[in-house]
Amino acid sequence: MNNKIALLAGASGLVGNELLHILLDSPNYNQVKILVRRPLEMAHEKLEQVVTDFDKLDQYANYFDVDDVYCCLGTTIKKAGSQDAFKKVDYEYPLKMAELAKSQQVKNFLIITALGADADSKVFYSRTKGQLQVRLKKIGLTALHIFQPSLLLGERQEFRLGEKAATVLSPAISKLLKGKMKKYKPVEARDVALVMYEVAQIERTGNYTYPSDRIETICGQSADK
Repeated sequence: MNNKIALLAGASGLVGNELLHILLDSPNYNQVKILVRRPLEMAHEKLEQVVTDFDKLDQYANYFDVDDVYCCLGTTIKKAGSQDAFKKVDYEYPLKMAELAKSQQVKNFLIITALGADADSKVFYSRTKGQLQVRLKKIGLTALHIFQPSLLLGERQEFRLGEKAATVLSPAISKLLKGKMKKYKPVEARDVALVMYEVAQIERTGNYTYPSDRIETICGQSADK
């Protein structure tokens, strides 16, 4: 288990950055490759940074000859500039990554979508995430793990007023969300990253989905070990 190779996309994001450090610290991986638009200002003996043109992912197929692929790509419509630009990052790139992972017979493909993802939703964001999930499940990956966090807590590089306000209110919000509503509780980005790492260490096949409350449960079980 200590000679695995991981590939990560989205290492500069909230969950991706937490996950990167977990992978580098893990004794289970002796190499971690990251696909980046621009090199991160960090160095590590395990780390290989691959400057990537995500519009030409086919040219990077050889980098997908790994054990586990982690996809933490994501943006907002505001940041992307349009719905089409958003869909490219949150739908087209992840789908192509999954296809390349399939071609290289990757053991685990792990991806973050969103709570409420629904291919039939009237909301563009939720519909795009849901459509991606449907397509991913048809690829035939050895093991597909879909993570659906609610509001992510953590220090982002960019300021988002709505998320900042929700973060401040999250302790009060969390106390009110019980039973079936528990899955809507805000979740720490590091907890999502930890669970992504944990499930990739289990050898199994099939498609698995982890809504926010399931992520919290697995994280708690890991902490109790």
